[in-house]
Amino acid sequence: MTSSSGLEQQTAPLVASVDVEWTKNYRIQGGNRPFCYSITWLALAAHGGPVFQYVSAYVESEAETQDLIDAADRLLAELLDTPTLITGHQLSSDLAILANASGQPTPGVEAMRRRWHGRRAADPAPLVDTRYDTDHLLSGTSRRLVDVATELGLDVTQPELRNTSMTALHRRWLHEHDPAARERITVLNLRHSLSTALIAAAAAGQSVPLAGLNVNRLLFDHLADIFDWVRTPVFTRLLRPPSIDGGRQRT
Repeated sequence: MTSSSGLEQQTAPLVASVDVEWTKNYRIQGGNRPFCYSITWLALAAHGGPVFQYVSAYVESEAETQDLIDAADRLLAELLDTPTLITGHQLSSDLAILANASGQPTPGVEAMRRRWHGRRAADPAPLVDTRYDTDHLLSGTSRRLVDVATELGLDVTQPELRNTSMTALHRRWLHEHDPAARERITVLNLRHSLSTALIAAAAAGQSVPLAGLNVNRLLFDHLADIFDWVRTPVFTRLLRPPSIDGGRQRT
């Protein structure tokens, strides 16, 4: 299992965001299999700008699925012991995927599921789900993460999915062992997690500047020394201001 982390920041976290990617097969029981996850800790630097820390893991083969689940389960249990606000986008689905794909008990996952179900009974809430708990921020009807982020002014352009899909990229990694495919999905997963953390912080009333914030710039600033993908021209051109003729397509 390939793991990476960026835990050198020492600022106090505002929110911790969980995001899981999985293969989808609804025709058979247990057909949805997790293959990548990340946890991102969002914080504010002294000057007030957002910074983040993260852990990320990706299977080397399908045989490592249980190892991935076990690692996520341990991290979730540890996360529950901290005072940090927890978030995810439709986190209940991510947790269900981990639990249903596991061949053994997942106490951390189950405890997080209980936290999710009880989130509205506490004040302040210990968990915010950005799919279900952001109505007070939004006027649009869509609750897809990309649409929520865009309505709030975040630039979350996803170059990884241009002319391909997550399924195709994951197959390239499993069958061809193409590290570029694995890196693209890892960065995509981290973008999902980071965007969710930013939205959750705003939903919880924190002063986090969202309008006009380029999430790819944040990813580049934190990941350029780790992932070749974020240094490619396809990615770095997204760090420039949008052109006057209408900006960029979001997928």
